[in-house]
Amino acid sequence: MSTSTLTRSACRVVEPLLGVVGARTRVPLATGGEATYANLDNAASAPALQAVAQRVAQVLPHYASVHRGAGYLSRISTALFEQAREHVGRFVGARADDVVVFTRSTTDALDLLARAVPAEARVLVADVEHHANLLSWQRAARTTVVRGGGDAQETAALLEAELATGDYAVLAVAGASNVTGEVLPLRRLARAAHEAGARIAVDGAQLLPHRRVDLAAEEIDWIALSGHKLYAPFGAGALIGRRDWLDAAEPYLAGGGATLDVSHDAVRWADGPDRHEAGSPNVIGAVALAQACETLSELPDGALDAHEGALRELLVTGLSALPGVEVVRPRPTDAVGVVTFTVPGHPVSKIAAYLSAEHGIGVRDGRFCAHRFANALGLVEGGVRVSTGVGTGSADVERLLAAVEQFLTTGPELEYGVVDGHWGPLTDVRPAPEQFLDRIPELG
Repeated sequence: MSTSTLTRSACRVVEPLLGVVGARTRVPLATGGEATYANLDNAASAPALQAVAQRVAQVLPHYASVHRGAGYLSRISTALFEQAREHVGRFVGARADDVVVFTRSTTDALDLLARAVPAEARVLVADVEHHANLLSWQRAARTTVVRGGGDAQETAALLEAELATGDYAVLAVAGASNVTGEVLPLRRLARAAHEAGARIAVDGAQLLPHRRVDLAAEEIDWIALSGHKLYAPFGAGALIGRRDWLDAAEPYLAGGGATLDVSHDAVRWADGPDRHEAGSPNVIGAVALAQACETLSELPDGALDAHEGALRELLVTGLSALPGVEVVRPRPTDAVGVVTFTVPGHPVSKIAAYLSAEHGIGVRDGRFCAHRFANALGLVEGGVRVSTGVGTGSADVERLLAAVEQFLTTGPELEYGVVDGHWGPLTDVRPAPEQFLDRIPELG
């Protein structure tokens, strides 16, 4: 990295905020040797918090069936599962009469909610949404999609204007963009939705790992979240919010646990979370998610915002200083630690492959399951997304900036091309991932 860029970006040292599993994991390089993995792809899947892994290890010996098991371990598991429901609800400021339904992910939660809205309901979304908060509604309800504005504030204004002209039942928005990191003004949009006689559903997948949300204080009707983005990658997500439509809807799945009685010619379905949690629940996933919520809740006020803000500033300042790099919407009014950039003239998939192969840095490239928004931003061929988390420090950002500068000045050490449909080095000494699995027990 050049002296000017290094001085500008390294003016502040930012340490990781919380311990995460895999922070010291070593990965092979295509140029030979190894490097400590720099995980800058948290927006896709975040590593487990150390506190989460420890809690799972503590609970596993006590795992058993839930709700109707007579054994003592079954009673323990039932208590753990229902306690997890309380912790997750408290994390998002749920009201006393709200319901917490455990799902597999944000996508699963939003699909559940979309199927629960009344048949005649009209739903309003913007084209800036992740596919999870766009396609779920388009498939299950009468949906109007408005074109987003030049920033989050303008998008909010366009949504407010459309709410005022139509008879909508639901406004569905993402709390934070998974492309630009921009944060929508949720309290303002909730007020606009309610004034128009609508409810608001929030895709919290990208927001909740970075910001606290209070459903009651901000008057949000529902929020959906994913454990794998919230440092609890054990297969659980949740939908939290108003119970009336959920209690009136057809069960999301038909099966054991969702019923009160089944006779020859009739079924009486349960209300509350049981109605939509048929089958054996993911107790360990729910416990992991609850622990992540508890651990994040224990951070001092403002600590998470300050950590994310400092890392984002280092990223945006450092990338913007590199000739040839274009940062997408570099300085929005409010944003979390998600930054997307391009280097015109260079395929984004090649850049991502280079960062991995020669520097051990994990990022994401493409259009990030938000094709309409990416296209509107000019990212028809995609972008390179860098996303930070509680386990990220300024040293990770410095590695990325140095690697990108090397790409621009001296170029990659290896020759790259499309191999089996993906960009990668044409000569790669790294073992194939399936071969590397044999080494995992040796890593300790």
